Amino acid sequence: MCGILGVVATSPVNQLLYDGLQVLQHRGQDAAGIATAEGGRFHMHKGSGLVRDVFRTRNMRNLEGNWGIGHVRYPTAGSAYNASEAQPFYVNSPFGLLLAHNGNLTNSDALKREIFLSDLRHINTSSDSEVLLNVLAHELQAACNGLKLDEEAVFRAVAGVHRRCRGAYGVVVMISGYGLLAFRDPYGIRPMVIGRNEAEAGTEWLVASESVALDVLGFKLLRDVAPGEAVLIDTEGNFHSRQCAEQTVQAPCMFEFVYLARPDSIIDGVSVYESRMKMGEFLADKMKRTMPHVDIDVVIPIPDSSRPSAMQMAERLGLPYREGFVKNRYIGRTFIMPGQATRKKSVRQKLNTIHQEFRGKSVLLVDDSIVRGTTSKEIVNMAREAGARKVYLASAAPPVRHANVYGIDMPTRGELIASDRTEEEICREIGADGLIYQDLDDLKASVRALNPALSFFETSCFDGCYVTGDITAEYLNGVENQRGEDKPAKVDLHDDEGGQLDLNLASGSDN
Repeated sequence: MCGILGVVATSPVNQLLYDGLQVLQHRGQDAAGIATAEGGRFHMHKGSGLVRDVFRTRNMRNLEGNWGIGHVRYPTAGSAYNASEAQPFYVNSPFGLLLAHNGNLTNSDALKREIFLSDLRHINTSSDSEVLLNVLAHELQAACNGLKLDEEAVFRAVAGVHRRCRGAYGVVVMISGYGLLAFRDPYGIRPMVIGRNEAEAGTEWLVASESVALDVLGFKLLRDVAPGEAVLIDTEGNFHSRQCAEQTVQAPCMFEFVYLARPDSIIDGVSVYESRMKMGEFLADKMKRTMPHVDIDVVIPIPDSSRPSAMQMAERLGLPYREGFVKNRYIGRTFIMPGQATRKKSVRQKLNTIHQEFRGKSVLLVDDSIVRGTTSKEIVNMAREAGARKVYLASAAPPVRHANVYGIDMPTRGELIASDRTEEEICREIGADGLIYQDLDDLKASVRALNPALSFFETSCFDGCYVTGDITAEYLNGVENQRGEDKPAKVDLHDDEGGQLDLNLASGSDN
């Protein structure tokens, strides 16, 4: 999960990119970078930390030009502490390219060997984004065949990237002297939207990970970039697009709707806020069926992502909704923070209870999901310390039992509380009096109710079905070994394809 922006405007874009990255800061807190172009020259500044810490006035002054790209980084491949892996990445041949990437390649190791042996290119970091850049550079050079660059060559190069790269990727690229390129993987796992603004000097274009960036920057949402599609906007503002993948399936990442995206964003035609409200409705209905005799006094959200679900649960159950936790806005997301000890300590710094909302009451706490369980356990303890008589916990998402390899930091089964525990065991582990999870079918229905055209979803962290078709137990073991884990991985075999969604089978079929 990273945040990316690409803009072609009629006036300087440095401030626009800075403001846009701040809006997308929730998508990555590890590093930030902006690159702009003026004439045939690139200007770039990047570094570790939040957007507000990376850029100073002197840096902004140097970012001259009317088009550029921006990136906020959330590390899932490579090093979280290596400033050299901040994006955008640059390569000088052909033409000069700068790339920012949201997602994660699942065949980056094989590509790295291929790039060195066949493409004769050197990769200097452990980032899969640098691999992706060099694959694009090679394909672009081959597509041009020594001739002048044109849109046909660019689209052929993107088609070559789709043939070679596996995994999740939303990408923005600056091509020196030509314009902005943006494309999305053939499954549309990571989100990407297009916005347009009619300025006095002409049409301006913005591509972003989430529509909220368009809203804040004054652009109107045009549409999503389709899975496998490439969008090319030259420096004069001329817009071109083409489907560059041979086969596509729209399978957006379900965790975007559950947790990652801002509630005021629209992804693949779905309001994130409304989808979370629907999750609350389905979860309330399940609670009525499975826990009809549980006595609850009040419904309290665990801020912030769970608020819409909690409000709908309270309304559906006919119970009061109360705010019982106050959040410190200056503490980063515990989900992103490395290390269990750091996450555990930060929960107390991040949240504080309003005691009168808990004292003597039976409370239903609602969270968007339960991943490692460390936060949930601490929050249940906090509710009891505040005087709660009983503490029940509801998760708007199903149990997270499997690694996510498409750009979310869930790399090892050993870190997931639900990987080898039943729901009853999880309940005991976190110290709750009762626990209820969303059903996966209901989660899908929550999103599909707002866009019936969505037949498939990337739900691997819940069901072990990896849509790209290339994830094996050996691959997952390799990921765990990189993290110093020795617990064996396992792929759930939901069908004859070993938990994979095959494009040949999926295109034109129903879920």
